Amino acid sequence: MGFFVFLPLILPLTAVPIARLTEQHLHPRGAARLMTVISAVMAVCSVLCLGLIGVVGTAQIPGNPLPDSWSDPVVRHALPYHETVGTAAMWLLVLVAFTCCRTVVRHLRVRSRARRALAGLPEGPAGEEGLAVLPDRNPYAYALPGSPGRVVVSTGMLDGLAEDEREALLAHERAHLRHRHHRYLLTTQLAACVSPFLRPLQAAVAFSAERWADEESAQVVGDRRITARAVARAALVSHAAPAPGFAAFAAPAAAQPGPVPRRVAALLGPVPTARNWPPAKSPAGLAAMVAAAGTAASALCALNAAVALLVVLKAVTPL
Repeated sequence: MGFFVFLPLILPLTAVPIARLTEQHLHPRGAARLMTVISAVMAVCSVLCLGLIGVVGTAQIPGNPLPDSWSDPVVRHALPYHETVGTAAMWLLVLVAFTCCRTVVRHLRVRSRARRALAGLPEGPAGEEGLAVLPDRNPYAYALPGSPGRVVVSTGMLDGLAEDEREALLAHERAHLRHRHHRYLLTTQLAACVSPFLRPLQAAVAFSAERWADEESAQVVGDRRITARAVARAALVSHAAPAPGFAAFAAPAAAQPGPVPRRVAALLGPVPTARNWPPAKSPAGLAAMVAAAGTAASALCALNAAVALLVVLKAVTPL
């Protein structure tokens, strides 16, 4: 197993450049999918290696529930062993588990509360992607996932938009539901709980999901400028989003001055090419290759460490 077991804990750093560059040369759809896969694989490998380090490092501590053979000198000689490192790894695993559980519980609680709040409202004319209009002067709009999903929009938001802009807003939110963007967001949130190095990918995936929905909205309304105008106006009139963690149409401009102007600028530009991998000779292509190499190395190191541990433990465990 050697020092390779520690590499997956730092290899997520190789994915940081792709989070900055991917939006320049990839369709938002491909960018969101690529970075979500990278985040998930690296997070799983990090958790696996933390578990291996913790098992080996704490195997000989008195009172541990592991088999006595796991503290055999042969095991400690073949695998990296240090009681302090192993104990720290176990505590990190506990922290990761707690943070991930809290994230999932918070996500489910918000969904449940939103569902209960909408229980008395009739389904809109949009079929399975029903429209729920709330009589609220605070402007907001978001996609509430579920079976079926619903588009939630306040009267304050609708009053602040023109008719064609309302169509762009609804098309945007329905795109979030249709492509299940909440799964991408939750996956990258959990990955960021495992490794702080994956937090840039979490932000990049959230932005790519919004850009993905923007492009879908522009196709539905048939005019990219209408969608750009709707995004800008919604950001100007928004004050707060009532359901944090869901895919919303536009964050408050005062809270996030960066993403909305970038989305508007992208909509006013040419249609992004439908490629899932950036050009090899571009900076984004190089960053993608570095991230892919880091992901592959992380998976190989975690697999090597797991196989090595199993082989050694099988050898020292009595039949």
